[in-house]
Amino acid sequence: MKLPFDKLDRSLCVLGAIFFGLLAIFLYQQTTRTTYANTDQSIFDNHSEHFVTIHDSGQQLTIRTTARTVQEALSRAKLQLQPTDLVEPDTKTLINANNFHINIYRSRPVMIIDGQIRKYFMTASYDPKSIAKAAGLTLYDGDQMQLITNQDFLETGISATYQITRQGGRTLTVESSIPFSEETIDDPSMPTGQSKLLQMGEEGRKIAKYQVNFLNGVEVSRHLVSETITRQPVPRRTAKGSRRPLPPEWSTCAGYAREAGVSEADLYAALSLIYHESGCRYWAENTSSGAYGIPQALPGTKMASAGSDWRTNPVTQIRWMAGYVSRRYGGWSQAWNSWQAKGWY
Repeated sequence: MKLPFDKLDRSLCVLGAIFFGLLAIFLYQQTTRTTYANTDQSIFDNHSEHFVTIHDSGQQLTIRTTARTVQEALSRAKLQLQPTDLVEPDTKTLINANNFHINIYRSRPVMIIDGQIRKYFMTASYDPKSIAKAAGLTLYDGDQMQLITNQDFLETGISATYQITRQGGRTLTVESSIPFSEETIDDPSMPTGQSKLLQMGEEGRKIAKYQVNFLNGVEVSRHLVSETITRQPVPRRTAKGSRRPLPPEWSTCAGYAREAGVSEADLYAALSLIYHESGCRYWAENTSSGAYGIPQALPGTKMASAGSDWRTNPVTQIRWMAGYVSRRYGGWSQAWNSWQAKGWY
């Protein structure tokens, strides 16, 4: 026979189980609240596990991780980034709170039309100035950049097309090169037909500022405001041989001239003058004027300053003649030029 209070015992046991179950749930909630409360304060320990929510192109992923930085969290979530993708906050940012949020903005291929210029590139930005800057373009006051069409990416490979409309006027700075000039110098020490580079040419640089006016995005005028040369060009200099070959019949007199100190550069002009004056005959004498010898010195005794053998030595005569043309004309070439102009020297 069962006593009436047996049922009471069973009821108490059930109630006790329910009570302790509710107590356990309450204590767990209190522990969780304490953890979240602590993460909102400066005592957050980023070595412990925490929740990170990643927003990626409309998708949301929440992970529980001990990652200390945004980059670590993305790596543990096995998310790949392209160099042109944008992450907020920066990948080096420390994770300093529970329920931390990361936003990924994926780059897309876009095209910008700026007059005749078309630029294709990848960007994650939707800000007009940022997009223009990424394309290497500048938006000025009054300019407008509008999304003109959303492209079918699978068909065109372009996600969006933007068009810049330029209005008003602005100053445009243009840097350009200045071509170097060519200079050729006659070199009588080299035979005709030969040349030698003396100095490499180098382009200069200049900066020009223009006032450019636009109407409906089209340039209608451009005026030069200023121009500054930042580097002068360096001319390219080339020596060109001008020494003519000597006639064979001049070979003996050429030997005299070389012995008298006439250079190879001056040899052709010297012998041209000598042969026109006296035919390189040291005994040549003008019976009318009394001029004597190879240089037709007047009087011939002048040549004694070059040597006592002036009357019979062609080398002595040419040595005296070299000094004379140097003092009177500045050199053999100048003396020969004067002879050709006047018929005498």
